[in-house]
Amino acid sequence: MKLLFDLFPILLFFAAFKLADIYVATGVAIAATVLQIAWLKLRGRAVEPMQWASLGIIVVFGGMTLLFHDETFIKWKPTVLYGLFAAALLLAPRLTGKNPLRAIMGAQLSLPPRIWQRLTWAWAGFFAAMGALNLFVAYRFPLETWVDFKVFGTLGLTIVFVIVQAVWIGRHAEEPETGDAGR
Repeated sequence: MKLLFDLFPILLFFAAFKLADIYVATGVAIAATVLQIAWLKLRGRAVEPMQWASLGIIVVFGGMTLLFHDETFIKWKPTVLYGLFAAALLLAPRLTGKNPLRAIMGAQLSLPPRIWQRLTWAWAGFFAAMGALNLFVAYRFPLETWVDFKVFGTLGLTIVFVIVQAVWIGRHAEEPETGDAGR
C-alpha cells in the first residue's frame, strides 16, 4: 500500500496527461502531492524528507510550468529531484559524519563500512544518471514519450537497479551475531 500511496501523484499525472494535456496533468500532480502530504499530517504520520523535497520541487517547477505555460519546467522536475538525492547522499557523510543509507537501513542490514560507502556511491551515481537520462529523453523525444518514460521508464530502471543492488548486497551482508560462537 505504501508503494501505491507513493505512486499516487505520478499515476494521476499520467492519467490526466492522457485525458487532457501537460498543464492539467501538472496541476493534478501538484494537487495530488499536496493532498498526499496533508493526508499524512492529518493521520499523525511522519512526512519523510524526500516527500517534503518532492512537494517543494513539484510546487516550484509545476507552478512555473503553469504560470509561464511552458512544459520545460515540469520536464526539469525529475532531474532536479534526482540531483538533490545524489547531492544529499554524497554530502551527508561529510556534513554529519554518518552514512545516510546506513542510518536508514543499518538496523535491518549489517554490512562492512566500505560496502555501505560503495552502496551510497552507487545510489548517488544512479540518481545522477537518471537525472541526465531524464533530460536526454525530455529534449530528444516528443512530450508523450517523455511522460511515458517518466512514469514507466524510471520505475522500471529503478526496479532493475534495486534488484541488482539486492543481489550485490546479499554477497556482502554479514551474518548476524547469535552468541553461539562455539557451534
